[in-house]
Amino acid sequence: MTPQQSILQTVFGYPSFRPPQDEIIQTVIDGGDALVLMPTGGGKSLCYQIPALVRPGCGVVISPLIALMQDQVSALRQLGVRASFLNSTLDAASAHQVETQLLDGSLDLLYIAPERLAQERCLELLDRARISLFAIDEAHCVSQWGHDFRADYLQLSLLHRRFPAIPRIALTATADARTRQEITDRLDLAGARKFTAGFDRPNIRYRIALKQNPRQQLLAFLRREHPGDAGIVYCMSRRKTEETAAWLHEQGLQAVPYHAGLDPATRAAHQARFLRDEGVIVVATIAFGMGIDKPDVRFVAHLDMPKTVESYYQETGRAGRDGQPADAWMIYGLQDVIKLRQMMATSAGSEEHKRAEQHRLNAMLGLCEITSCRRQALLNYFDEAMPQPCGNCDSCLEPVDTWDGTEAARMALSAVYRTGQRFGVNHLIEVLRGNGGDRIFQYDHQLLPTYGIGKQLDNNQWRSVFRQLVARAYLSVDLERFGALRLEEKCRALLRGDEQIRLRRDQPQAKTARLQTRSALAADIDVALWEALRDCRRLLAEEQGVPPYVIFHDRTLQEMCVDLPRTTAQFGRITGVGERKLEKYGARFLQVISDHAGPL
Repeated sequence: MTPQQSILQTVFGYPSFRPPQDEIIQTVIDGGDALVLMPTGGGKSLCYQIPALVRPGCGVVISPLIALMQDQVSALRQLGVRASFLNSTLDAASAHQVETQLLDGSLDLLYIAPERLAQERCLELLDRARISLFAIDEAHCVSQWGHDFRADYLQLSLLHRRFPAIPRIALTATADARTRQEITDRLDLAGARKFTAGFDRPNIRYRIALKQNPRQQLLAFLRREHPGDAGIVYCMSRRKTEETAAWLHEQGLQAVPYHAGLDPATRAAHQARFLRDEGVIVVATIAFGMGIDKPDVRFVAHLDMPKTVESYYQETGRAGRDGQPADAWMIYGLQDVIKLRQMMATSAGSEEHKRAEQHRLNAMLGLCEITSCRRQALLNYFDEAMPQPCGNCDSCLEPVDTWDGTEAARMALSAVYRTGQRFGVNHLIEVLRGNGGDRIFQYDHQLLPTYGIGKQLDNNQWRSVFRQLVARAYLSVDLERFGALRLEEKCRALLRGDEQIRLRRDQPQAKTARLQTRSALAADIDVALWEALRDCRRLLAEEQGVPPYVIFHDRTLQEMCVDLPRTTAQFGRITGVGERKLEKYGARFLQVISDHAGPL
């Protein structure tokens, strides 16, 4: 058995590596650099933690978030790993103690924020220490095209120049081809081995629907499918996060808001409650989530459409890190697209950056409107092929009904043209349906040949037509004219009659089929024993001031329920039980199992 295999089993309690973990770990142990793309929950942290324990010296981990550092250090200390962090939460005496431990060789892993690492005093400290490796976590933060850009990450290329003999490993769960190239260039990783573990998260069910009554749609989803579960609800604005959290709290749910505008103490308290209590829902902007290590998030819901597929993938990836069933649920509307495009148009970025962002937004809208397997489309965005439909998204489980929308599309495009490409959806619908509002007569639109030709479709059906024409780039939104629709070159063939188009038939909310609720708990598990084990875990976590999953993950408790270990040796064979946890917790959990199952 290799040293890394022994550490995997005795320290972390896992029987074997998942490909390509073993190859990545061997590369770094041998002193090579590595760039690792691995989905959330795929075991990225083991790829640098184990080499740091095998190689002489201390592994230095650059991490962007204080909460993530503290979380990982707590989990490692539970395993008997000598880990610590240097960040702004430490007073001078505590920081000095950590620095002394680094210099005298009594640390295995040290977590540091990128802004601290770039300081000359910190670099001089590292010069004097024996360093086994540098791990750059959340490496996509280096990308100026990305949604999580951190300027401090741009300084990390200094590691290659200052410490050329020390291996570096950069890791991320989200990066398209452009972002991967930027990571390589900005971190001087041209000579690094590239590892891609695949982007598929088969345990996550992807579901996207139209906004109709957003709050009631969300409440129905939570009550019907996730009562008592922990989850994250993402909103576009800070105000909406607070209002939604307050409303969910009024409905009897444990919901708290989180956004960058809250004071740091409130944000920290809400995050700590989410990590340590059962069944808490965080309603948040994208300020929340990066690096959150909570494995039992059973759902991620979006009340507004994310602006990129990368954002969507990363945010939904925070669900089901433990590999158990989880939901990625989203509702969206054309107004989301208009708002996002307005935000992009008024941003301070270059024209090239704005064009790239518009392209990414179009890809996200395309994912929403697609009528085929969503997982295939999502993986294809990251250049990964899935030969067969996944069978675990709404398009697969509830195939979309389509209709021949060619004639309706031509009417819609004609209305846009005849009104001078100066009006938004609501006015165009009034023209098509022959309504007699003041603005119709103000502009003499009752005289147009398109006036009243679309009475066979109601307002919602016409909104669906216009939304899908925007999504498919037959129309665009003119932000300078407050949402006016404009014709795109692509629409010529459709208007001439040279092209047909099929549109998805949007279902009213009341007629939407209900997907069968999935439980993360296997059918053969004794619920009473499961709850007793969770109570034991919760008490141990409270005694030590750590989140429950730091003691044991849900999947470890489930394995206890199935295998019913009755001896120390049997308990030690449970996945996730290493030697240190066997020693610390074995007797307590064996007693719970004995009390439930009776004496041998």
